[in-house]
Amino acid sequence: MNELLQELRVAQAGVQILFGFLLSIAFTDKYSSTSDHIRVTHLVTVLCAAIAVAFLTAPAAWHRVLFRQGRREHIVRSGNTFALIGLAFLALAMTGTVFMLAEVILGGWPSMVVGAVAFLVFAGLWFAWPSSERAQDRERSQS
Repeated sequence: MNELLQELRVAQAGVQILFGFLLSIAFTDKYSSTSDHIRVTHLVTVLCAAIAVAFLTAPAAWHRVLFRQGRREHIVRSGNTFALIGLAFLALAMTGTVFMLAEVILGGWPSMVVGAVAFLVFAGLWFAWPSSERAQDRERSQS
C-alpha cells in the first residue's frame, strides 16, 4: 500500500497542476476567439483530467476509510486498478493538451500528427511496454 501511495503522489501532483492550467485557459481573452473545435477539445481534456484526479486520489481515500476494516488486500487491489485507470485518463488529458497546443500553433493535419505521437508515447511508455515486459516475465517463469 505504501508503494502504491508513493507512486500516486507523483501522478497526483502532475495531474493537479495540469488540471489547474486547463481550468485557467477558459478565463483568458484569447479563449473567447477560439473555434468550437478547440473548445470541445478543451472540455474533453478538462474532463479527462478531472477523471484522472478522481481515480488517482481514490486509493488514498479508500485507504483512509477502510484501513482499519481488515481489507488491506482489497484496498491494494482496488487501488492498483484505480491507479491504472487514472493514468489512462491522465494520458488522454496530456494528449489533449498537446493536441490543443499543436492546433493553435500548427493547425490542421500537423496538429493531428503531434497529438497522435503524444498518444503513442504515453500509451507505449505507460502501458504497452510494461505489459510486454510482464508478458515476457510470465513466459520466462513458465519455461
